[in-house]
Amino acid sequence: MPFMAKQRPTKGQHCFVLVTGGSLEESKEALAIAETDGRLFCTVGVHPTRCREFEEGGDPEKHYRSLLSLAREGIQKGKVVAIGECGLDYDRLHFCPSEIQKKYFAKQFELACATKLPMFLHMRAAADDFCEIVDRNKDRFAAGVAHSFTGSAEDRDKLLSFSNIFIGVNGCSLKTSENLDVVRGIPLERMMIETDSPYCEIKSTHAGIGYVKTLWPSKKKEKYDPESTIKGRNEPCLVHQVLEVVAGCKGIDDIGQLSKTLYHNTCRVFFPQDLDTTADALLTGSLTPAE
Repeated sequence: MPFMAKQRPTKGQHCFVLVTGGSLEESKEALAIAETDGRLFCTVGVHPTRCREFEEGGDPEKHYRSLLSLAREGIQKGKVVAIGECGLDYDRLHFCPSEIQKKYFAKQFELACATKLPMFLHMRAAADDFCEIVDRNKDRFAAGVAHSFTGSAEDRDKLLSFSNIFIGVNGCSLKTSENLDVVRGIPLERMMIETDSPYCEIKSTHAGIGYVKTLWPSKKKEKYDPESTIKGRNEPCLVHQVLEVVAGCKGIDDIGQLSKTLYHNTCRVFFPQDLDTTADALLTGSLTPAE
């Protein structure tokens, strides 16, 4: 789940990638992956479609404590930077009913409160219940991002009513002209961009494709080439295309300044202690990003 990541031939921007946990076991795997590279960080949490796992072992509190222990371990290692991916997904109730989703979405605010970490949030076709739970717990977390946002203008405005929630935009956020209208209404100071790799790429049928200027060669995975992307796979470098669509639909000419602003937003949430100074220097132009 890259934010402002450019890992292919382009230079001149900082890069970090969040490896997202969707269950206890996936969170363990995410931490192990994050430890392999200095640019990788991760989350610990349970996706709404996996929330049955809290009860499957017969002891929800024990499951919670395991998540908390893992999060604290990852914080000590400098790798866990958020709680999540957690939230509500009413498009996939066949995986987990809404009542269980709501119960353990609320429970994960306890993780954020105990660890003082921001939240990496998922909201799909559930804006009313999602915002009601966030409102009840708004003092238990410092900040968060509702990632891969595909909601309506009304949903957008509900999220923006929370001063500590940002909205994450990727290819799935840019499919239709209505989606682009919604994105136009997200203030830059409340936006992040992402890929949700390996999913949510910008496709040729998407309304935003007309704003895409940067392309990479692609090859089938059987013909792997380090200078090419894998055909059909959304890769971290393609976050630059999301940046271009946001700039295009908002009528922004200075794409470099836009990227710095969005990068700054991301640092504010996920790296408030370590990277704020760097982000501020990037915004003022007093620091040259590492190549």
